[in-house]
Amino acid sequence: MSMINTSDSDRVRDAVRAGYGSIARGERTSCGCSGSCGDGAASVAERVGYAASDLEQLPAGADMGLSCGNPTALASLQPGEVVVDLGSGGGFDCFIAGPRVGPSGRVIGVDMTPDMLAKARGNTAAYRDRSGLDNVEFRLGEIEHLPLPDASVDVIISNCVLNLSPSKPQVWREIARVLKPNGRVAVSDLALLQPLPETVRTSVEALIGCVAGAVLVDETQQMMQAAGLAQIELTPRPGYMETLDDVQDPLYREIVAKLPAGTKPADFITSLDIAGRKAG
Repeated sequence: MSMINTSDSDRVRDAVRAGYGSIARGERTSCGCSGSCGDGAASVAERVGYAASDLEQLPAGADMGLSCGNPTALASLQPGEVVVDLGSGGGFDCFIAGPRVGPSGRVIGVDMTPDMLAKARGNTAAYRDRSGLDNVEFRLGEIEHLPLPDASVDVIISNCVLNLSPSKPQVWREIARVLKPNGRVAVSDLALLQPLPETVRTSVEALIGCVAGAVLVDETQQMMQAAGLAQIELTPRPGYMETLDDVQDPLYREIVAKLPAGTKPADFITSLDIAGRKAG
């Protein structure tokens, strides 16, 4: 696995923060991983496994089309659990997780982008009104340095965010640190079936769209094992790239334009369901 030096890590993090800040402020029409805002966002969410009934209960604007899977379903959340969402954005998965863990549970969203944090916190009042629950909060922080104590979390979820980190092994170490014994991971992310062409990998637009920072499926397993996680299950969902084609995703079109002739994004990129558990 190639290493990224400190200056490059800072550059990548700044680019991601700026890109997602512009999405949160409504200045950017390409919405990150899916590139699909508005009605397109809802279409992508349903296609990757969210129930229409869950989407209907969300505060307006919480779904910005940034999903590549449904980690809340993968997690099989239970009442009373403490759940942390890495890269929580506008609060989309947090507001879906909240009713599942109920009044005795807690959902904590962590995001490094102040504009996203402001959007999520602004959505919290509508969530409380609709659900009758006050069990969701949002904290400013980087997923490489989580603002959480050791062994304090039952479940870590994340949706199309880990691939954006320039320090992925550190993210997995942090996940293992904050999980309780037997705590579990349920992540939807983008992964590579084969290395990306250099023309795509070096594109800032692809980076902000969760593509250029993705790693091979085997590398994900290696990082999880090195962090001390076990019972690892990695399930590719290759149909995600076809979904982006169906909804006329602008980022998808950008990637297509930069790929070698005769190839398509699904030859290189897949959505990946990631599950694992910390030893008891």
